[in-house]
Amino acid sequence: MSDVLDEDLYQRTKAFLEPGEIELAGVIVHTDLTSDEDLEMHELTVELNDVIAAHAGKGEAYIYAGNDDSRFASNQFQGLTLEDDEFVWECQQLLREGTFDLVFYYEADTDQEAIVEEIEGMGHRVTPVP
Repeated sequence: MSDVLDEDLYQRTKAFLEPGEIELAGVIVHTDLTSDEDLEMHELTVELNDVIAAHAGKGEAYIYAGNDDSRFASNQFQGLTLEDDEFVWECQQLLREGTFDLVFYYEADTDQEAIVEEIEGMGHRVTPVP
């Protein structure tokens, strides 16, 4: 793919989306954020939660950090519905060459095109992963 910014990251993200209990799609949001910008990373994750939740059609979602759950790694988060803790998205914050890329994945029937357009409209570089 000529529009892929990082082929290795793209392939690893595709591996996250391998068939499991539900069919998934995702996006890689490329940032200029460094490990010193925790607050900005949190704010961006919150903004992207709102975008993905709006297009997933499941209602409002909150961010679960999993700090108290041994199944979660550092920099791994989930968006869960307020109503019944239903899965909306999962995110890995990956440090690549000094800056973070945020890998979000969600159910494949979510409006992928609308998510990508909205995130790009916010000024971010995005690689969609079908």
